[in-house]
Amino acid sequence: MPREVRGGASSGEPAEVHRVGIGYDSHRFAPGRPLILGGVPIESDVGLEGHSDADAVCHAITDAILGAAGIGDIGEMFPDNDPANKDRNSIEMLASAVERVTGAGYSVGNVDVTVIAEAPRLAPQRDRIKSRLAVALGVDSSVVSVKGKSNEGMGWIGRREGLACIAVATLIRKR
Repeated sequence: MPREVRGGASSGEPAEVHRVGIGYDSHRFAPGRPLILGGVPIESDVGLEGHSDADAVCHAITDAILGAAGIGDIGEMFPDNDPANKDRNSIEMLASAVERVTGAGYSVGNVDVTVIAEAPRLAPQRDRIKSRLAVALGVDSSVVSVKGKSNEGMGWIGRREGLACIAVATLIRKR
């Protein structure tokens, strides 16, 4: 269960409860598929293999917010053996997860995601990705951070077999 950090009011009752979740996702590259990261099409010769559109950024963030709320994970909410999730738009999946988190009494405080890949470079699309994610998360883009890192040529990422994403999200519950 995620740890709650309480901050607050002088009456002894916390004004807000903050929770933190971590998400991770990775996918192999696949020829003939579009590359979608954070809901944004990225110019690339390869896309990502997966049951949905394989947007690893959205998948990692979805797991981070669901985990922070303590209400499951992306595999429970969108099982890959459900035909309804075949080629499903991951930004819509993220927005649905935000609705579930909101229904549990939380709002998104901030999101920080790192994409680990040798290519493509994210810098040219970073602002578009942040904006697209902010809409799905129901927050201002100033509280969404998107970073790209290489794996310095090491391992399966270094061999350009795929990419990985790590996300951290904070949720706030008003008391």
